[in-house]
Amino acid sequence: MDEGKFAPSASLALPPFHPSAFPPFSYIYLPMSIRLLILCCLLSAQSFAQISQDSAAFFIKDIYRQTYTEMQAYKWLTTLTKDIGNRLAGSENSLKAIHWAKATMDTLGFDSVWLQPVMVPHWERGDKEQVLMIAKDVGATQLKAFALGNSPGTGNNGVRAEVVEVQSIEDLRALPDNAVDGKIVFFNRAMDLGQLSTFSAYGGAADQRTTGPVAAAEKGAIAVVIRSLSTRQDDFPHTGMTQLSDEIENIPSLALSTNDAVVLSNALKKGKVELYIRTTCKMLEDNMSYNVIGEIKGKTNPDEIILIGGHFDSWDVGEGAHDDGSGCMHSMEVLYRLHKMGYQPKHTLRCVFFINEENGLRGGKAYADSAIINNEYHMAAIESDAGGFTPQSFGCSAGALASLDTTMAHMNDFMELLEPYDLELKAGGGGADIGPLKPKTGVMIGLRPDSSRYFDYHHSDADVLENVHPRELASGAAALTSLVFLLDQYGIGK
Repeated sequence: MDEGKFAPSASLALPPFHPSAFPPFSYIYLPMSIRLLILCCLLSAQSFAQISQDSAAFFIKDIYRQTYTEMQAYKWLTTLTKDIGNRLAGSENSLKAIHWAKATMDTLGFDSVWLQPVMVPHWERGDKEQVLMIAKDVGATQLKAFALGNSPGTGNNGVRAEVVEVQSIEDLRALPDNAVDGKIVFFNRAMDLGQLSTFSAYGGAADQRTTGPVAAAEKGAIAVVIRSLSTRQDDFPHTGMTQLSDEIENIPSLALSTNDAVVLSNALKKGKVELYIRTTCKMLEDNMSYNVIGEIKGKTNPDEIILIGGHFDSWDVGEGAHDDGSGCMHSMEVLYRLHKMGYQPKHTLRCVFFINEENGLRGGKAYADSAIINNEYHMAAIESDAGGFTPQSFGCSAGALASLDTTMAHMNDFMELLEPYDLELKAGGGGADIGPLKPKTGVMIGLRPDSSRYFDYHHSDADVLENVHPRELASGAAALTSLVFLLDQYGIGK
């Protein structure tokens, strides 16, 4: 590390004692345990003043060393995915995960841990989906598919009809009603892999899943199948939420694997094709569920909160390892790591596992409602919901209580401390669960890992522990811990 790079800026006050006051040999070459003890003593003694950037640089280095050595987030994720598994909101498994999370936080030395009640939707997939393609000169071919979340079922007898292929909702609406009425609509628009950001590619294709089924029902269709939103060709269908209508009868909706979407499209090029679809999914009465919250109280500014969180629910396929078990384990490690290192925060640090992001966002809304009622000011709200891959940057957006230009300028003063870890700050970011909190927030931040592989696994049976690399997961945990430490020390400059 080039220590000269971290010379304190004029805006960051030097404390009377800091590690750079020690001769380089006597500090840098001390055993790690002694170095850490010195740092923790200095940080604790200086809790009423900003520490120097030299001190902060050494502390961040120790955050990374400890996080890589212990791999605690991966250990927790192993228990979550292998002992509990997927955890759709409203399910028994989700409650099992919630109680495990609270019990785990209770052992970590946080000042308080509690469950925040949230009423959530309860959708069940039912029997394994059956999708049979029937085409002339081909015969009957079984296709791999998952029902979309919140979709109604076909009933025991299933449905059978001719298929109409379209590329977009606009293409569908341009068809005459009699071309769609009584048929099955097939949305076959692939993600645009020419885009640099896979999240942008996903956003450009997601409307066929979220609003396509209602648009098809309005034209008289009896069911919908879509090409899975995935960045690769494989046999894994990808589920996800579809929106329902209060005005028309909703229709069964499913996602085909990308390979089988190609099979269906090729068959349609040769002539008429029918599908037989059987699903037994259904929406039940809302269930009581909970956000899981852990907190370390701030010593000097306890009424100012730095929140770090992810969503604890996952779809009922795979194990929810990347989406968003990784983000939740990141968040829990932030508080765990700082507490274990003896750090006493100035501001209150709060870890939140939000429930029901996948098919309702009710956990995020309930948390925000409570914060608004209780007049809780969140200096920063940070979300990790982009997988457990190698972190690259933090996306930053203004809440209602700060200026983005002012905040970005101030944060850039200390973000140079994270340059050795290949991290930078970019405008634009946040997360679905912290979005409703905007009226009570200064700055909203989202972790941005490498997204190249995220949509290979997203919402599918492939989202399992084996597809999470332990060191990549640890890198995200260390990056977030370092960011929270820096925000706690230097604030957001509003």
